[in-house]
Amino acid sequence: MTLIVELTELVYICEFAADIVFDYRQKATRSFEHLQGDYYIAPSFLDKVAVHIVKNYLAPSLNIKIPLILGIWGGKGQGKTFQTELIFKTMGVEPVIMSAGELESDRAGEPGRLIRDRYRTASQVIQNQGKMSVLMINDIDAGLGRFGETQMTVNNQIVVGTLMNLADNPTRVSVGQEWREADMVNRVPLIVTGNDFSTLYAPLIREGRMEKFYWQPTREDIVNIVSRMYEKDGISRKDVISIVDKFPNQALDFYGALRSRTYDRSILKWVDEAGGMETLGKVLLRRKKTQEVPQFTAPEQTVEALLESGYSLINEQKLIMETKLSKEYMKNMDD
Repeated sequence: MTLIVELTELVYICEFAADIVFDYRQKATRSFEHLQGDYYIAPSFLDKVAVHIVKNYLAPSLNIKIPLILGIWGGKGQGKTFQTELIFKTMGVEPVIMSAGELESDRAGEPGRLIRDRYRTASQVIQNQGKMSVLMINDIDAGLGRFGETQMTVNNQIVVGTLMNLADNPTRVSVGQEWREADMVNRVPLIVTGNDFSTLYAPLIREGRMEKFYWQPTREDIVNIVSRMYEKDGISRKDVISIVDKFPNQALDFYGALRSRTYDRSILKWVDEAGGMETLGKVLLRRKKTQEVPQFTAPEQTVEALLESGYSLINEQKLIMETKLSKEYMKNMDD
C-alpha cells in the first residue's frame, strides 16, 4: 500500500514538473502569431540569417569550422530584430529570445546560468517538438559592452565566458557544477544583435566563434520596407519615395514613428468623446462590457500629414542634439 502511494506521489510530481517545463517553454519561446500581414524582408538579410541557421543544423555533416554565433550589428532603429523575427516566421523557427537586461543580476553567476538554461530550452524544442530553434540575444553590447570608464562585473565575465564556451562546445552544456550524461544537447544556432561590437570582449567576436554581419539598409530596402508599412493606408510607392527623399539618412523606425504621430489628434478627439481626461481611468480600465465606449476611428493617412509629423520629429531630434541639458546640469553642479 505504501509503495502504491509513493508511486502515485511520484507520478504526480513528474506531471507537475512537466507542466512547469511546458509553461516555461511557452514563456521562453516565441511563435510570432502577432506578425500578420505581408512584410518585406531584405534579400541580403534573409540570405545571411538563413545560411547561418542551415549551416549550424548541417554542422555534423560538414567538414568545416562553423561559427555558432551570428552577430548582426549596425545603426540604431534599422530593424535588425524585426527583420530577424520575420525570417524566423518564414522558416518556421521557434526561437528562445533574451535581452540585454537579463545579462546582469545581483546574484553572481545567475545570467550565465540563465543563458545555459535558455540554450537547453531551445535544444528541447528541437528534440521534443521537432521544430527548428535558435537562441537570440538582443542588444548584447548594451549588456556586455565597455563604454568609457565602465568596469566589467563578475557577471559580465561569466556571461562572456559562457558564450565562448557555448561557441567552443555547442553540444555539451551543463547547468550545474558537474558534467552529466544529460548535459549532451542539440547544437543550437545563436544570434546576437547590437549597435557597436567593438565594445565587446575581442576573443568572443573572433572568427570561428562569431560570424559578423553589418546591416545598413540601402535606399531600395528602406523604400520597399516603408511601402509595405504604408500599403494598407493607400500610400503609393511613388509617395513613399517622396517621403523617404524628404527625410534622408533616417533610421527605419523614423518612418514608423511618422505613422504613429499622425494618430495623436484622433486620439485626443476620442478622449473628448469618451468624457474627457477625468474619466479616462473608468473608461480604459474599469469599464463594464455592457457600457458603450466611443469607437476610435483611425485617421486617414495622407502624404501631407506624414510630412507634418516628419518635420515635427526632425525638430525634436535637433532640439535634443543642440540643447544638451545634461551638460548644462553638470555645469551648474560644479558651481
